[in-house]
Amino acid sequence: MQAFPHGTTATPTAVVVPPSLALPVIESAFPRQLHPYWPQLQEKTRLWLLEKQLMPAGKVQEYADGLCYTDLMAGFYVNAADEVLQAIADYSAWFFIWDDRHDRDIVHGRAGDWRRLRYRLHAALDAPRHHLHHPDPLVAGFADSVLRLYGFLPRTWNQRFARHFHTVIEAYDREFRNRTQGYIPGVEEYLALRRHTFAHWIWTDLLEVSAGCELPDAVRKNPVYRRAALLTQEFAAWYNDLCSLPKEIAGDEVHNLGICLITHEGLSLEEAVDEVRRRVEECIQDFLEAEQDALLFADAIAEGNVREKELSIAVRASVGNMRNWFSSVYWFHHESGRYMVDSWDDQSTPPYVTNETAGEK
Repeated sequence: MQAFPHGTTATPTAVVVPPSLALPVIESAFPRQLHPYWPQLQEKTRLWLLEKQLMPAGKVQEYADGLCYTDLMAGFYVNAADEVLQAIADYSAWFFIWDDRHDRDIVHGRAGDWRRLRYRLHAALDAPRHHLHHPDPLVAGFADSVLRLYGFLPRTWNQRFARHFHTVIEAYDREFRNRTQGYIPGVEEYLALRRHTFAHWIWTDLLEVSAGCELPDAVRKNPVYRRAALLTQEFAAWYNDLCSLPKEIAGDEVHNLGICLITHEGLSLEEAVDEVRRRVEECIQDFLEAEQDALLFADAIAEGNVREKELSIAVRASVGNMRNWFSSVYWFHHESGRYMVDSWDDQSTPPYVTNETAGEK
């Protein structure tokens, strides 16, 4: 029995998972968690989107709750302080909206708009306080969310987060060029790029904010900890590809593992779906092994001094949240209006985006 068999939205409905996307091991072995702050989180993120003008008021009212962005974060960072979770959730909502802007800039051929936004995001990442009142709401909202995240851990964590997100911005630029040129990357090239466009190391960095403890390199880069973290994010990215394949085929996308397999491995659509699903299931099984190794690693750290015992607690908390990511990602894809392509009037145009406008003109 799932903890939330009818979802987390205000108007509960039974969650139906299509057989091709169903993962019984997630439903049975990864009990769903939800941070108790979630109802306030949803309300405050909605208000933040309005305050920062990141979505038109009508679209916030009609779509924000149903997109379930706060549900995703509240199901992942379940041990975070309320203030921390709020900052993460607002940042995550911004990330989805940025992703939508990126997509619309590609669809409408707005290369100049994208180039300017790319440079401004790089600048805001390094000096968020100076960009809080930028005329483009996407830049100002990013600066606000980043500045809040920078307030929780030492400067060394902030610098690492900035390095990782600079790489994400450049990966989005690579995807922009690939899509505008109709270039479909090979499978290995795509998988490497996907680790950055999905922001693998950003969500992993935020585990430390959630635990209230910056992990030293010796812990964070330990192969045991790093493997568990990577498998968590690979699962999420590939399951996202599996679920979004119909939407991305409808939108003439080129950035999806299934599309890469069809193009470069000669697979049929059905075979590509089966292969992506196989990789997803393998990730889950590998994580179950990596999770045990990571917990043993945490136990070994605990045998040291007081500082090492604190690190052990933080590692155990982070590994627990890595586990939460599996169920949170899984149910998000079946509850969020972001993936309900069959209900859209135009399957290539999400109804929750502002299709014709983008920031500053």
